[in-house]
Amino acid sequence: MRYFSSLIALIFIIALLSACGNDKQDINKFSSQDNLSVEIAKDVEILYSDSAEVKVRITSPTLKRYKDQGETYDEFPDGLLVEFLDNKKRVTSWMKASYAVRKEAEKKIYIRGDQDQKYVVLYNKDNDELITDELIWDEGNEEIYTSRHVKINQPSIGDTSFGIGFRADEKFSKFEIQKFSALKNIEMIIDDIEEQ
Repeated sequence: MRYFSSLIALIFIIALLSACGNDKQDINKFSSQDNLSVEIAKDVEILYSDSAEVKVRITSPTLKRYKDQGETYDEFPDGLLVEFLDNKKRVTSWMKASYAVRKEAEKKIYIRGDQDQKYVVLYNKDNDELITDELIWDEGNEEIYTSRHVKINQPSIGDTSFGIGFRADEKFSKFEIQKFSALKNIEMIIDDIEEQ
């Protein structure tokens, strides 16, 4: 009888220990959620300056700043407007999107559309327009790029271009399309993106 109760106790302990086993990913996930802190700001204006000159202005209805295990990133869940300024504080180019995330360590902002507003739009002072579903603004290299489908309207020269992959300076005064495409309208581009 004593042997039987010892056997039951041993089985109980083994069952308890095996039930306590956790996947390393589950542990990391749990600990990261515990360490995650969020700061929320409304009606935000962020200014980037160089040598006391304002170069970029970002406005957004909502900014959420997340700090997770020493890393910081900002989320713009209600969209944002980014304006690039010249030395007289005139807007040289601007982009609008319904969602963005800025990764501080990378010094990059990942900008994309959402269900309601599928497109990211970039304009310059000549009223040229880039339409795509995702852009990356590399703050350090002062350039904007994507590997996605793009449509570029240039009313000043009466041209519209379609392609895959795009890179430009922040002023959107010089740009290149990596591969030209035969698609002829943005709806076809978005349909093509959604099929991928």
